[in-house]
Amino acid sequence: MPKPVTNKIILYLLLLFAGIIWGVTFSLARIATEAGHHPLGLTFWQAAGGGTILLIFCVLARQRSPWSFSLLLQMGVVGLCGSVIPGALLFYAAPHVPAGVLAITIALVPILTYAASWLLSIDAFSIKRLLGIVVGFAAILLVMLPESSLPDPSAQWWLVLALIATVFYTIENLYVELRVPESTNVSVLLTGGMFIASMILLPIVLALDVFVQLSLPIDTAEASILSMMLVSSVAYLIYLYLIRQAGAVFASMSGYVITLSGVFWGMLIFNEKHSAFIWLALLLMLLGMFLVSPRQR
Repeated sequence: MPKPVTNKIILYLLLLFAGIIWGVTFSLARIATEAGHHPLGLTFWQAAGGGTILLIFCVLARQRSPWSFSLLLQMGVVGLCGSVIPGALLFYAAPHVPAGVLAITIALVPILTYAASWLLSIDAFSIKRLLGIVVGFAAILLVMLPESSLPDPSAQWWLVLALIATVFYTIENLYVELRVPESTNVSVLLTGGMFIASMILLPIVLALDVFVQLSLPIDTAEASILSMMLVSSVAYLIYLYLIRQAGAVFASMSGYVITLSGVFWGMLIFNEKHSAFIWLALLLMLLGMFLVSPRQR
């Protein structure tokens, strides 16, 4: 049997790995959209491809959950609020907003989740966590308000789309917290949500004639699409494993790694250079995430 210390090291390594590969998805999205692929077509493939990979995992790992109308409804909400709407919004924003800045905005999700939980009386009031909300919103203002914050001031309006995406991720979080029983198999829930998302998107992309054709040999843009499918699925499976092995609070620490790695992947791939306002916003957002993180589940 491995020693407990060894197990803990493995968990931390998995946490770092998941956060680092998840952070590259912002840059991959920018590569795919800058190649001219339509955001809705890309959102379809991310949902369909991710769902297929997760389905293979569920079959191999014998992940099951009793089927019911309520489970189907839950999958629909997860697919709509966790994939279709925020995914499309982020793809629309990706070619106009630096990848590192997109990564910073996603860090707003846990802050918004606590703010909504407090307003809905799901979570208890805490001065420290309220301060985290204030700090998080201050970070967003630092990104949006100064004219010299972003390379292109007109990107502020595209950044709004990314911020709206965080609202839908927050809605998904709250829905799972309030409406999905703890006995529900989250792997099955996520897999079903991905496939429902792809079924919602398929007739839309066909009607608008924006379907993204994948063919061999693949080019850089197609490689980025396939990479997003694989990276998102693998990272989420690791995330679910960490929740089971070490708890939700430990797993949520991946958010710090995702934000930081997203910024540095953008610098590495696109040679992004950020203003002092962006770096200060990054520090404030990480501080805000730390302040709102719960001590225990």
